[in-house]
Amino acid sequence: MQVVLLLLLLQVGVSAQKVSSLPRSTPEAEGVSAKAISTFLDSIANSKHELHSFMLVRHGKVIAEGWWNPYRPDLKHTMYSLSKSFTATAVGFAKAEGKLRLSDKVVSFFPGQLPDTISEHLQQLTVKDLLTMSVGQEPDPTGIVVQDSNWVKRFLSIPIKHKPGSVFLYNSMATYMLSAIVQKTTGQKVIDYLQPRLFEPLGITGIDWETDGKGINTGGWGLRLKTEDIAKFAQLFLQKGTWQGRQLLPAGWAEEASTAHIIQHPDYPQERRAASDWEQGYGYQMWRSRNGAYRGDGAFGQYALVMPEQDAIIAITSESPDLQGELNLVWKVLLPAMQPGKLPADTKADRELNQKLASLKLAPAPKSQVASDSSAIAGKQYRIAPNSMGIRTLAFSRKGDQYRVQIRKDTATYAFDFGSGNWAFGTTTLRGPYLVSGAQNHLTGLPPFQVAGAYSWQDAATLQLTLRYLESPHTQQMICHFDGDRIRVEVKQSFAYDAPGAAAILNGAVVK
Repeated sequence: MQVVLLLLLLQVGVSAQKVSSLPRSTPEAEGVSAKAISTFLDSIANSKHELHSFMLVRHGKVIAEGWWNPYRPDLKHTMYSLSKSFTATAVGFAKAEGKLRLSDKVVSFFPGQLPDTISEHLQQLTVKDLLTMSVGQEPDPTGIVVQDSNWVKRFLSIPIKHKPGSVFLYNSMATYMLSAIVQKTTGQKVIDYLQPRLFEPLGITGIDWETDGKGINTGGWGLRLKTEDIAKFAQLFLQKGTWQGRQLLPAGWAEEASTAHIIQHPDYPQERRAASDWEQGYGYQMWRSRNGAYRGDGAFGQYALVMPEQDAIIAITSESPDLQGELNLVWKVLLPAMQPGKLPADTKADRELNQKLASLKLAPAPKSQVASDSSAIAGKQYRIAPNSMGIRTLAFSRKGDQYRVQIRKDTATYAFDFGSGNWAFGTTTLRGPYLVSGAQNHLTGLPPFQVAGAYSWQDAATLQLTLRYLESPHTQQMICHFDGDRIRVEVKQSFAYDAPGAAAILNGAVVK
């Protein structure tokens, strides 16, 4: 009996291991040049794109993967609008289970939340119109709606200018409405509804997803998962919804969701459309791409890129100011490197690639080379004048070769460690830089955020503190200028480093 039980446990363990990670191979064995992958990494290093992770899968096998330290494979990463593709997948499951139809009218789900006067266009709006970003509202109402306490009701009150289904306009609230519809028809939040249908079969664990104030997943953003989770999701679509011999997605859904149902700007000249990965058509919360590809796509370069003609997928997390430029490097360097058959083994190139992948890093500022009286600020607390960030005091102390900075706000005090020439790691409940920070309830309910900090003296009186929020694309800098007993701090977010007037300015003086 014990032997049988042991065999069963071993079998369960093997099965769990089987779904927990994708198989690995070498580039040449899957028809890709390791040298070309190294060239891609070099191109990224010499560009303005800041990658946090990269995974290339060919013929179902991972052939290259890397994380730029301090980012790691075990950490989640904010998906931003790549979340939309997961919300649409939940709609696909709900449709297959008879919970809804794509032709269903949106107003039918929310009879108690409708405006007093229902316009003809609102009456016509369907689930499919939400999926294809063709609601007809103009401009995108997201920034207005998320400030309200009832997003469904506010969305339904926004006038619809164009006939639904006729005009494409990116609209994150359309995806939120899909999330609300899935929850209304299934009785579960999208993340919970997808758990047994998608996440568990793919071996995706430890994820989370933001909600609005009503407990509905935000849908169009807010999902956080790991790089390999992105790769599994993309691979599932590449395999037309099958996974380990089982039809996991509803039959035909992967093809239907990835087909262009609307063209973004049909009036653009062909040469303009041909040069852009944002003008190839839009499916169900997925973008068609050039070279026969399609993708889930999040702000700053969170990609699940599916390349059916090459039997390949690419997963990327990043903070890039030029998303088209990032994809251009894929098309220029990686696409030509994919050959139909196996390539001769190249042990040297594989070894060099693996070394390069293992040494990827986003280096903190180097150790300070200027003379500074660092002891002058250690142990001091500065009272900060009233400011938009709600910071009341800043306090500095030394911890070996690290600085510890305490930030006191109206309701809590937060402590951060900063290394000299290296990253100091920690966690915090202080919310970091975020594109959707104007939304009510944003980032509420998530576990403490993983951070890494480093400092450098720019001159004898200027201390630069760099704080990376490792489960997001973003970084915050605090540049502290000391002048006797006074301090002036410039607080900058990474996605607005160069924007004029974007820095928040804090002024203060030593607490006597």
